[in-house]
Amino acid sequence: MNQREILASGAAQFGVTLDERALDRFLQYGVCLLEWNQKINLTAITDPEEVAVKHFVDSVALLSIFTPDKGAKVIDIGTGAGFPGVPLKIARPDVEITLLDSLNKRLVFLEELLNGLDLSAQLVHARAEEGGRNPALREGFDWAVSRAVANLRLLAEYCLPYVRVGGIFTAMKGPEVEQELLEAQGAIEVLGGTVERVERFSLPDGSGRTVVVVRKERPTPTAYPRHGSKIAKKPL
Repeated sequence: MNQREILASGAAQFGVTLDERALDRFLQYGVCLLEWNQKINLTAITDPEEVAVKHFVDSVALLSIFTPDKGAKVIDIGTGAGFPGVPLKIARPDVEITLLDSLNKRLVFLEELLNGLDLSAQLVHARAEEGGRNPALREGFDWAVSRAVANLRLLAEYCLPYVRVGGIFTAMKGPEVEQELLEAQGAIEVLGGTVERVERFSLPDGSGRTVVVVRKERPTPTAYPRHGSKIAKKPL
């Protein structure tokens, strides 16, 4: 199968239909990503077919786990090269996407990418814990997503402050998450959340994925998020 077919069939596996415009955008995204990757480190995956599966299909698979309302406010924390936020925007242009990252050169890439794709998103240059204390962002989102590699108990403190009460946070993880989940339960509760469910799936290439779905039930106490060094040294 070519890239277009991989994308269409891969997304369909998760109940997501990509129209021709969306498929065109994904193909353009792949070209732009690999061009920029020669200048700045954006991805270790450089085969176009692997990019289609491990970045694009992996990202849109989230829509099989949570379906945001039209106009929902979504924030991708530690977005990097735009995953999963930009694929979600391509698949669901009706949602409002905010892409947050601590490295400005990644945001420069994302700005050029979005302009080329004729898509809009709010770009925020900040560390996750700084943004979480910003009144303009704090508890302002229906859905927070992160594909960051941080341990779940750390991710919870970075991400839950962004979620409004009643909204959700989804953490995209590898196949093994049980120990992380066990260690993160206390932190999630302190921060106002509760683990609603854990979803497991396999990508078309057979690689396993786990998504932890956390519902925000209470406001996050004002003491959180703490400074990044404290989060790392003394996790909740």
